[in-house]
Parts: sequence; structure tokens; C-alpha cells
Amino acid sequence: MLVLAGEHSGDEHAGRMVARLLRAEPGRRVAALGGERLRTAGAQLLHDLTASSVVGLVEVLRNYGYFRRLFAALVAWIREHQPKLVCLVDYPGLNLRLAAALREQGISRAGGGDVRVVYYISPQIWAWKARRRFTMARDLDALAVIFPFEPGCYADTSLPVEFVGHPFLDPEHGAPVAVDPAGPVLLLPGSRRQAVARIYPRLVAGFRASGREKAIALHPGGGVSRLLTAADPHAGIAVREVPRGAEPPVGASAVLMSSGTMSLQCALAGIPGAIAYRAHPVTYILGRMLVRVPYLGIANLLLGEEMYPEFIQGRATARALAAELRGCADDPRRREATAAHARRLRAILAAPAGGDAAGWLARQLAAAERR
Repeated sequence: MLVLAGEHSGDEHAGRMVARLLRAEPGRRVAALGGERLRTAGAQLLHDLTASSVVGLVEVLRNYGYFRRLFAALVAWIREHQPKLVCLVDYPGLNLRLAAALREQGISRAGGGDVRVVYYISPQIWAWKARRRFTMARDLDALAVIFPFEPGCYADTSLPVEFVGHPFLDPEHGAPVAVDPAGPVLLLPGSRRQAVARIYPRLVAGFRASGREKAIALHPGGGVSRLLTAADPHAGIAVREVPRGAEPPVGASAVLMSSGTMSLQCALAGIPGAIAYRAHPVTYILGRMLVRVPYLGIANLLLGEEMYPEFIQGRATARALAAELRGCADDPRRREATAAHARRLRAILAAPAGGDAAGWLARQLAAAERR
């Protein structure tokens, strides 16, 4: 089996899924393009994709040559080694193109070949590019999703779609953050270096203007840590890697964050705060034209209301973010509302009785071997 996870969050989720599969079926052989979490789970890491993940049109164009070479090498590897199953995890910019290429070149079952191709963690077709569901149904054999409303998004296709619960509620998933009314401010600029370079200075400015004395900036590792350390060494901010596994969570009284994966972690933990986001101007303009959702933060989308106020592009000012931090500290009603939102989210995202992602993956492997 080959697993592909192109970002830190995908590597975490895929690694936990693969680790549980290998505990249940230790004889399995798994190769991967991903990161350290997949390697420690027991997969043979062919290439570290998490070190080169990018987002946005401009950033992708800058790295076009690298992705083109990687893509060609990946297709050639699959053609030569013929894994029974290819499991694509999130990262639709690469993974959906790969699924299409495997069909077009007669490698996958969709193209008449022998390789079964499945997908874990759906691209956000409910936000934009909804018509991708039809090409996904054409190119994929099965899909596992992490939000309960997503199977309905594919109801008009032939693609088998299964909700397997959100990985953050997996009993083996150690929460990296926790609410602590006496704790510092948490700054979460994300994991992609280009986005971090734009967002983090705004978070620092908001923290400094708030009058709060202590903050912790969390990063997923790699080059992002250097960006955080160099940004403002005199701001009183401790820079730490996101806790993993059995490490204790970071306690925080409030959070300023981007709209990425960690924002949902904070929501489930009940930490009050706000979302700030800044994209390249070209990427932002195109996004406004294409994205059809009322919020960027997934917690806000799931709840249908603003658990976290969102400050996008020019609205992400130091003054606005500082006011949010002061509100988190001074208003007990806000902390109570955040805790109530967290309870609702946990109920929404709980795994169904039918099983989790590892069980779904085991069933896909069994189906691949039946042919």
C-alpha cells in the first residue's frame, strides 16, 4: 500500500490511521510520501512531502518545476511497483491530479488497471469547486470523510462515501492545547511558510498592543520555527513545537490564529480568541470569487455561527486583534459561550458506530485484494 499526505496535518492523521492498521494487521507493508508521523507509524517514507507544502496560486507557480518532477516520478513508481492500494490523504492539488493521471494511464482500476485508489479527508467541495465531486467519482474507488455533512455533498454521484469521525476526537489523539484561564496567549500562524510570513507579524502586533505579558507561538516543526524566532525577539513570546503524542498540552487563556487545522483544536478545547488571515493579494481576490462559504474557520462553519470572530486581509489590524484578546480576558460570558460551543462541536464530530478511519482503510485493503 502507498499513502500520500502532503501537509503536516495530513501526515498526523494518516500516521495515526496507519499505526492503528499495522497494530491490527502487523504483516502489512506500507510505503508513504508524507512526513515524520507516517515514518514513526511504521511506513517506509519515500519522500518528505511536508517539507515542501505550499498553498495559493502564486506559491504553487513558484514551485511548479519541483511539483512537475515529483509528479512524474510518483506516477512512474506506482506503475513499476503496482501497490494494491493507493490512499490519498487531503492535499487535493496534488492528489486529485494523481488520481486522474493513474486513470488516464491505465494504472488504476478506474482506468482498467489493478491499483485501487481511495481518498481520506475530502477536499472542501462544499466551499468551492463543487464540480470536483464528479471527477472524484470517475477517478476514485472510495472516499472517507471527517465531517458528518460531507456524504450528502456526493449524493448525486456513484462514489461510495463514508463518515469516519473527526481524527481530533480519536481516543488516541492527544490534544495539543487546553484552556487555562491563567495561561498565556497562544499564537498559531499555521504550518505553511508563505502564509506564516504574512500572518504571524499581525498576530505579534495584536498581542503586543493588548498589554498581555506572555505568549506562546506554536509551530509544526521545520523551517517555520525559524520564521517565528526571527520575527520579533523582544516581544516576550516563547516559540515551541506543537506537542505530540504523550506530551502535555499547552494551556492558554486566549488564542490568535490562522484558519488552519489548529483552529479546530482550539475550538474543541474551548479556548476563546479570534482568527486572522492574510493571503497573497492575487490569491485573496481569486478566493473571494470562488469560495462560497460564510466563514473561513471550520468551527464557525460547523456551528453556523461565529464562535471565533474573523479578521481577514486588511481587517487583521493590531488594534482589532488586541481588542479581542482583552475581551477574552475581561468578559466571563465570552468564556462560557466558547465552552458551550466546544461541547456542541464534540457532539457533531464524534465517530459513528460504523467505525473509524483505520477500520475503513482495512476494508479498502480487503477490497483491493479480492480482485
